[in-house]
Amino acid sequence: MIYRREIDGLRAVAVMPVILFHAGFSLFTGGFIGVDVFFVISGFLITSIILEEMRNGTFSLAAFYERRARRILPALFLVILCCLPFAWLWVMPEEFRGFSDSLIATSLSGANFLFWFKSGYFAPEAGEVPLLHIWSLAVEEQYYMFFPLLVLFLWKRKRSWLFAALVAIAFVSLAYSEWASRVFPSANFYFLPSRAWEFLAGSICSFIELKRQKRGSNPLSFLGLCMIGFSVFYFDETSPIPSTLALVPVVGAMLVLLFARQETFAAALLSTRAFIMVGKISYSAYLWHQPLFAFARIRSIDPPSITVMGLLACFSLVLGNLSWRFVEQPFRRSRDRLLPSRRGLAVSVSVFLAALIAFGLYGHDTRGIPWRLPEPIKNFIAGSEWSKKCLIESGRVGMPCRSVAAYSIAATHRPTQFLEIRWHRR
Repeated sequence: MIYRREIDGLRAVAVMPVILFHAGFSLFTGGFIGVDVFFVISGFLITSIILEEMRNGTFSLAAFYERRARRILPALFLVILCCLPFAWLWVMPEEFRGFSDSLIATSLSGANFLFWFKSGYFAPEAGEVPLLHIWSLAVEEQYYMFFPLLVLFLWKRKRSWLFAALVAIAFVSLAYSEWASRVFPSANFYFLPSRAWEFLAGSICSFIELKRQKRGSNPLSFLGLCMIGFSVFYFDETSPIPSTLALVPVVGAMLVLLFARQETFAAALLSTRAFIMVGKISYSAYLWHQPLFAFARIRSIDPPSITVMGLLACFSLVLGNLSWRFVEQPFRRSRDRLLPSRRGLAVSVSVFLAALIAFGLYGHDTRGIPWRLPEPIKNFIAGSEWSKKCLIESGRVGMPCRSVAAYSIAATHRPTQFLEIRWHRR
């Protein structure tokens, strides 16, 4: 597949609103739609690669899943490993039990099911969940499990039906997401059946690319960028996403993929050095940002300032660049790559996943491994009659829900400040 710089730029357009939305920048009220744009890009690239290999007779399921594992798992494992010591030191038993559950769910590609069951994506306490963002990765992994099998099946039996079948499935998924957004909004947000049409929108673009002359269009590609921008700045947590409303960013991404060629303004903008660099590291940056924000909120007795969150957002890009350069690339490059054999990769991944699941089960069964905490914090938790989930449950507008972690840490290390806050709470 021919490399298109503007697609890396589109990745940057997708990831930065997500990071800034999670950081709490009020301007980016719809920043979460960056995930929807990511799904369209993934569907486009995966379908293009599969179709090219099908036509050349070189497609292999084993090779496909190996490429996906090399793309997704090394950086993910690094981020999880880096989260463990901070969770061990700062996260209280009840929350640590939830963190342990997320390790199990992430290892089994089921994080979206866990977070649907535990809490909503926009719930006040969601900002203190280090691995909350992995729900989207789980959806993508589930898509990878089924889509190549479907394409392979239809390619061998009714090749002429393949495009029509994908369009039909996309319309059914879109209709289902519209219905579910009204009846089961939380499940609709997290589950693949409601999201499949966004991936398939990218797949449809891939088929169109194969059948038409590749020409750019300044008006259409610019309109696509405007549609994405409109969604970022005008959608908010009350917007029913996914649903037909998500057609705005999804169609916007489709227009960019189809019509942003090098002679267009949109392609020129997306092909600038800054956009390309952020796009290349977008996956790693996405992995890093939520743990940074979550642990900052857990560690701070007051909500971190927007300046602190902005600095952490920049730091997520720095960490993303480092893990892209020293973890992602070494596992993916064609020469001298780490764990070059497929068997070695499979064994290493299996061992790591087994260790994560074992640790997660231990954390769950022991109810958060309470013995790891210092004695003052354990005594504070035992003697507190406040909610173990949220110590401030005030009806005052703008009053955040702060976890027991921040207050128990304050009780131990900043007792004067803690007593002052407790006095005002009374």
